[in-house]
Amino acid sequence: MKKFRNIALFLSLMLIAFTIVGCTPKKDSNEGLKVEGVESQNKDVGEETQEFPIEIEDNFGNKVTMEKEPMKIVSLAPNNTEVLFALGLGDRIVGVTSYCDYPEEAKTKEIVGDFTATNLEKIIELNPDLVLVYGAGNKEDNKVLKDAGIKVLGFMPETIDAVMEDIETVGKVTGKNKEAKELVEAMNNKKNDILEKIKGQEEVRVFYEIWHDPLQAAGKGSFMNELITLSGGINIAADEKDEKGVEIAYPQYDLEKLIEKDPEVYLASQDMPDKTIESIKIRPGFEAISAIKDDRVYVFEGNEANVVSRPGPRIIEALELVAKAIHPELFK
Repeated sequence: MKKFRNIALFLSLMLIAFTIVGCTPKKDSNEGLKVEGVESQNKDVGEETQEFPIEIEDNFGNKVTMEKEPMKIVSLAPNNTEVLFALGLGDRIVGVTSYCDYPEEAKTKEIVGDFTATNLEKIIELNPDLVLVYGAGNKEDNKVLKDAGIKVLGFMPETIDAVMEDIETVGKVTGKNKEAKELVEAMNNKKNDILEKIKGQEEVRVFYEIWHDPLQAAGKGSFMNELITLSGGINIAADEKDEKGVEIAYPQYDLEKLIEKDPEVYLASQDMPDKTIESIKIRPGFEAISAIKDDRVYVFEGNEANVVSRPGPRIIEALELVAKAIHPELFK
């Protein structure tokens, strides 16, 4: 058993086990993704199929060559697990983390890791053809798996487009091209419906709380920032930068700045049982914020908290949840 290294991503969400984190900084979106292989068209039904072998290199330098469709897959992140199930690959999944809880069938799979550790011995025993990790994964763990002859690919999308590209990549490497393209098309259609609904609406100042003590926000570079922007919001934390002038995806945010920027909508996820709308409203100094005065605090709970924490196939549902919170009058 080896320890995962923490990263700044989703601190509050990690505590309630919505996301398994990686340990290496992310490269931009899916920039530099390399996919080599031969695709053919079934002219009778117009289905696009993937011929093997296929070589794929992820954004973190993990290059794999799949000689044939992987029939045994391990997922070490909930969002990757959801992608696999959405592509109809549930029967090929042989291992997941204890936090892979959607869909319901995911809970029946062999547990090979949790937030603090991953059971490499168990994974090797399962002898999977492919392991999907979050981000770059753990360098030492990856080496152990690769030395055992197991292919490793990492995904850490931070935009809707990147999520869709990752879905198509997983479709290619698993022989599910057609299913991936259909899923992406459905996601795009729903996204466009939501955007059309909020088109032309006045922008609203929004703050999304990642953690409360110390206060931490979703800044530019986080996928929540994109959801806020697409939903007709102005993310007040989007301009946060470090001492080198680099934008911070998950900056700490002091109360004085929060009051100064004065969000009209305050969003958070219930990472602890006692985090509620009321508990946020009574925090010292928060009474000066417009979102508090106008009763526009929204705490995503239960399944909603799950949805907005995972950059996977339900990210369009997350977009709709955020849009509803910002422009509730449009979704009655």
